[in-house]
Amino acid sequence: MNDSELRSCVEAVADPEFGRSLGELGMVKQATVSADGAVEVGIELPTPAYPGQERITDAINAAINAQGGDASAANVTFTAEIKGKETGGKIGLRVKNVIAVGSGKGGVGKSTTATMLAYGLSSFGAKVGLMDADVYGPSIPHLCGASGEPPVEEVTGADGQKMQRIQPIDKDGLKLLSIGFLVKEDQAVVWRGPMLHKLLTQFLAQTEWGELDYLIIDLPPGTGDVSLTLSQLLGLAGAVVVCTPQKVALLDAVKAISMFGQVKIPVLGIVENMSGEIFGRGGAKEQAEASGVPFLGEVPITAHIRELGDAGRMSEIFNEDCPVRDELLGVCQNIAMAIAREMVDAPELPTLEVL
Repeated sequence: MNDSELRSCVEAVADPEFGRSLGELGMVKQATVSADGAVEVGIELPTPAYPGQERITDAINAAINAQGGDASAANVTFTAEIKGKETGGKIGLRVKNVIAVGSGKGGVGKSTTATMLAYGLSSFGAKVGLMDADVYGPSIPHLCGASGEPPVEEVTGADGQKMQRIQPIDKDGLKLLSIGFLVKEDQAVVWRGPMLHKLLTQFLAQTEWGELDYLIIDLPPGTGDVSLTLSQLLGLAGAVVVCTPQKVALLDAVKAISMFGQVKIPVLGIVENMSGEIFGRGGAKEQAEASGVPFLGEVPITAHIRELGDAGRMSEIFNEDCPVRDELLGVCQNIAMAIAREMVDAPELPTLEVL
C-alpha cells in the first residue's frame, strides 16, 4: 500500500459521530507509508472534546486490513482544530463560538452548569471565557473564587486610534467578567433595559477577550431582554437550556426554548440538573424529545458540586475525586459536539467569481 492508496482507504472510512466519510469531512491531514512499511495517519478533529477517539482508530485499522495492509504497523494520531461561526467580528469579538446558558426559571443550577461547562471545555485544551450576564444575581465570581476589579487599559487599535478596553479577570485558565466584580457583594443592581444593553455591549465589544474557542455567557433566568440584546449584537453558536426534572421547571424550560427560537438563537439542547431521588429523573429527556431538541445529559444531584460551589472551588470539579466527573465530562462533550455537528451540517456558501 502506497501513500495514495492509504489516503484513499482512510478517507473512505465513515466517522462514527457524523456518519460521513473522513475525506468528505476534511479530517485526514496525514496518510503516509514509510520505506519500512510503517503507516502514519493524522486525523484532525473538529473539537478536542470529541468522544471515543479510539473508535476512529479501530475503523481505520479495519479498513487498512481489509485492503491488504498491515494495521499493526499503523500509528493513528489526533489533533483538533475547533471550528466556529466567528460571528462576533462586527463588534470586534474574536471568539469562534459563543454559547448562552439559560433557564426558564431561577434555582435550577444554571450558573453552576455554565461554570462547569467553561471548566470542562478548558480541561479539554480549549481557550475559554466565561461572562456573567446575570446582572441581578451575579454568582460567577463566587463560584470561581475570583475577586478584584477588572482593569481598564488604553490600547491602540488597528487604525492607530487609542481606545479604552476592559481586561477580564484571569482565574484558573479562564477569562472571567461579571458585574459582580464591579459592585459590592450585598449591593443590589436596580436597572432598566437600556442600562442592561449598554453593560452587555461593553462586556462584549469593549473587552479584551483575545482569541477564544468558546465564550460561555451565563444568562439571567427567565425570558427577559438580555437574550434579545445578545441576538442583536452577535450570532451565537447556540443556547443550552438548564432545568431540573420536576414538572414546574420543565414548563418554564419550554418557554425558554420558545424564547430562543423567537430571537433566532439555535437551541443546542437541554441539560437535566440535580437529577436523582429528590427531584426525580428523566423529565428533561422526555421534554427534549417532545420539543424536538437534543438531550445533552444528566448532572446527578450530589453534595460534592454544592460544596465546591460554596467554597469558590469549581475549578476542582473535574478532579479525579469528583463522584460525577464522567457525567459532567459527557455533558461538556455533548455540547461541544452539538456545535461541531452544526458546523458540519451547515451548507457551504457558494463562491462567487468576480470577472
